[in-house]
Amino acid sequence: MTLHQPVTHLAFIRASSGRSAELGMRLRDLLEPSLRSPGCLAFTVQRSQVDADLWLLSGSWQDQQAMRGYFASPTLEVFGDLLQERVVASMDLQTFD
Repeated sequence: MTLHQPVTHLAFIRASSGRSAELGMRLRDLLEPSLRSPGCLAFTVQRSQVDADLWLLSGSWQDQQAMRGYFASPTLEVFGDLLQERVVASMDLQTFD
């Protein structure tokens, strides 16, 4: 019997200058499809209280396999668009178990 351990990802995303509102809208568009993803336990989008250009995406997943499946899903293609359109200045992704 394999034990599945919940995992979490935190993505700190910095908007390019003058693009924070647009970034926030597009990140919030990820909420519903992310919450419907197999194995998703929780998913949030938050804006920093002290830095208006800094956003946090956090997700909790049933196990590593569920999180990997989400990262490989078409839902996350939006990040390629955000980078290409220069809406995102930087992103730091960390995972925890």
